[in-house]
Amino acid sequence: MSQDGAGIDLNSSLGYLLKEASSALRVAMEEVLRPLGMSVTHYSCLELLAQRPGLSNSELARGAFVTRQSMNVLLQALERDGYVTRPATPPVGKALPARLTPRGRRSLEKASAAVRSVEVRMLAGLTETERSDALRILRSMVRSLRAGG
Repeated sequence: MSQDGAGIDLNSSLGYLLKEASSALRVAMEEVLRPLGMSVTHYSCLELLAQRPGLSNSELARGAFVTRQSMNVLLQALERDGYVTRPATPPVGKALPARLTPRGRRSLEKASAAVRSVEVRMLAGLTETERSDALRILRSMVRSLRAGG
């Protein structure tokens, strides 16, 4: 508990520890992606497009946890640099679905290997059962929070 008794004890707060772990993971990912000329958001965008080709700017932004404006700037740069393609006009509605180019796929392969190495390092102290339990518990937390109060 904080000194005045009104706060939470950061040493025993699961939420605070999750945020600390998230921050440490992001820093470690940035360290391995930087030499590849990528940020975590750049990598996330490519990974999302590899697994779900044709996502719109809004869908990519949600999946990468950034604003639509930030994703639009990133997509324009990725398109300019030859990592993704988007149609000149929307096939339906306003969305311009993005797809990886061969260059984008090659870049993603290197980045995915680098990110996997970070995850291996992060999980090194856990048994297979502990890893499965952690996944199950974290998924349950996400479901509970998304379900609302």
